[in-house]
Amino acid sequence: MAGGDWLGLSGRVCVVTGAGGGIGSAIAASFAAAGAHVALLDKNTETCRQTADALAAKGSKAIALACDTADPASVEAAAAAVTTALGPCDVLANNAGFLSPGALASLPLEAWNANIAVNLTGYFICAQVFGRAMLERKCGALVHIASIAATNPQPWSGAYSVTKAGVAMLSRQLAAEWGSQGVRSNAVSPGLIRTPMSEAFYQHEETAHRRAELVPAGRVGTPQDIADAVVWLASDRAAYVSGEEVIVDGGVTQTLMGLIPRPGFTQAATR
Repeated sequence: MAGGDWLGLSGRVCVVTGAGGGIGSAIAASFAAAGAHVALLDKNTETCRQTADALAAKGSKAIALACDTADPASVEAAAAAVTTALGPCDVLANNAGFLSPGALASLPLEAWNANIAVNLTGYFICAQVFGRAMLERKCGALVHIASIAATNPQPWSGAYSVTKAGVAMLSRQLAAEWGSQGVRSNAVSPGLIRTPMSEAFYQHEETAHRRAELVPAGRVGTPQDIADAVVWLASDRAAYVSGEEVIVDGGVTQTLMGLIPRPGFTQAATR
């Protein structure tokens, strides 16, 4: 490992899908800060271009590309453009996704399929297409953004929890099938993270306060919290980590038992 490149990411080509969003933008910036060459992919490239320009102004090599991750032809075109501009993909951060409300009893099939197409099938397509170069060179890393909703059902959110559970298993299966060929696959599951997609939830001060109170860490997470975990998993520092799910939620998923009334076992009683 050369000089101060502790993460081993300097000069590597890192592709980030959904890079126009809060988490995707933070992941791309963190890869660039580690010395990587970054491709920012999104259906809407306006924000991606702004981020790429800002990174380039700091001396990083970064490009923005329009890509519909649910469309194989679009992903193939993006992969070809990345290879031409930066070189073959070394790291894929599968992050593109969306959340929309909907009760399962009345959810239209079109809405169900649309969510699965982007949140799960899109991850599979990108893994296949960008993973091709990794398998050929027998090295590489994939990091997929899942969610604590993968193991904790999120009601009235349509297919969201189902797609994220699928992402977690997709990551594990890729790790099992591709590990012998030098390619690692891991997932990061965010908890309560304040992003443009969830910003509406924080516009009411009481709601924002109640959300923060639920988290043992005492605060709602930031996109940077997720980016830090992604960069570590993609780096040489996690070279022996594969098939794992890293939960980044400030401890909120560990609070279930504390919600159950148990006289004599309250915080006050143990002081």
